[in-house]
Amino acid sequence: MISITIIGSGNVAQHLIKAISKSTVLELKQVLARTTESVAHLVDSNLITTDVSRLTEADLYIISVSDDAIYEVSDSFKFSDKLVAHTSGSVAITELADSNRKAVFYPLQTLSKNKDINFKEVPLCLEAQNDQDLALIMQIASAISDKAFEINSEQRKSLHVSAVFVSNFVNHLYKIGSDICIEHQVPFEILKPLILETANKVQIMEPNEAQTGPAKRNDTTTINKHLNLLSDENQKDIYKILTKSIIDNGRKL
Repeated sequence: MISITIIGSGNVAQHLIKAISKSTVLELKQVLARTTESVAHLVDSNLITTDVSRLTEADLYIISVSDDAIYEVSDSFKFSDKLVAHTSGSVAITELADSNRKAVFYPLQTLSKNKDINFKEVPLCLEAQNDQDLALIMQIASAISDKAFEINSEQRKSLHVSAVFVSNFVNHLYKIGSDICIEHQVPFEILKPLILETANKVQIMEPNEAQTGPAKRNDTTTINKHLNLLSDENQKDIYKILTKSIIDNGRKL
């Protein structure tokens, strides 16, 4: 079996722990966490350590911590020439400490601790500095996901920015829509089938083809009615920026 140690206890770390624990070809060797309690519900206590000096030998060490802590954590290891990967979408492979072999094991998905997910459907973006290490992390990735891709650091940065647009920003737009519903005493529940249909359409159509609405039609009458309805200036600004972007995109076609 291929042995893996997870460093971290946040959202990504916990989902990786679950996925690795379910695999028949991977062994969860250890988890390094700040507190035993943070991952005690996922693994036996004898596999958890809070002391970096107590890490034992593994085939791969996956660092799943905040971006600004990746170098410090990778530089704290007491061993050398082992394969160490981080899980960040925006940190280059070169930002890992030089004492060990470097890799990236980036799950491109929004992950929350308390929501289970089918990890087989999670795209894993992989990078390594040599073919042998790439083959190993590809083997590991294929054991827990059906979607493994070799993606270099520059490509990964562009994917991460794209992910912010299609996930984080979209979720904030849900929040704005919810606020507008609350302000006007309308159930947000009514919008959920529309949200699902919009997400389903982009699975089978190009986003540009799926675009509908007043900005797509350049319907200035409806657009002005919407702007007059909005009482929050920040909401108005966002509406104007997105409307202009959709109209400008239509003019390019």
